[in-house]
Amino acid sequence: MAEAETESTRRELLERALIEEAAKKSGLLWVRGTEGPAVGLWHVWLDGAVCLVGGGPGEQPLRGLADGAETMVTVRSKDKGGRLVAFPAVVRELTPDGEAWRAAVEELKGKRLNAPDAETMTERWARECRVLRLEPSGPPAEQPGAMPDGSGAAAPVPTAAITRRPVPAGLPRLLFGRRRAGR
Repeated sequence: MAEAETESTRRELLERALIEEAAKKSGLLWVRGTEGPAVGLWHVWLDGAVCLVGGGPGEQPLRGLADGAETMVTVRSKDKGGRLVAFPAVVRELTPDGEAWRAAVEELKGKRLNAPDAETMTERWARECRVLRLEPSGPPAEQPGAMPDGSGAAAPVPTAAITRRPVPAGLPRLLFGRRRAGR
C-alpha cells in the first residue's frame, strides 16, 4: 500500500514539474473557455499557476474565463511549437486591492510588449482589465507519451473574407515579363 502511495505521489510531482517547466518556458499557451475555440494567450507562471491579464481595451481577450470556471490549458513547446502538455485548471479572478493581484501584475508588466502606456499600465489594468490565475486542478490530459493521434487543429472561424481566388490571366506576364524573341 505504501509503495502505491509513493508511486502515486511521485507521478503527481512529475506531472506538476512538467506543467510548471512547460508553462515557464513557453510565452504562449492555448486556453479553452466556456465558449468558442481555444485562444492563444501570453502569460507568466507565478506561484504554481498561470497568470493572465486581459479583457480590456487593447488587451488580449479572455472570453469564457469566469471566476471558478474549469478550463483546459494547452502549453506548446517553445522550440518546436507543438503541443507539449494539456491540463485542466480552475480560473481565479484576482482583485486589484489584493497582494496576489499586485504580485501577478508585477510579473505581467515585465512581459507586456508594446504597451502604449507603460508608465500607467497597472492603473489601467486595475480599472479596465481582469487579472486571472489558472490553477492546475488535475493530472494532464495530454503529455509526452500520452498524446492523441489527431492533429488537434480547429476548423477556421467562418468569415466573409477569402484569400483563394483564381490567378488573374495577366499576372504571370507581369511577374515574369515577356519572353524575348530569339531565345
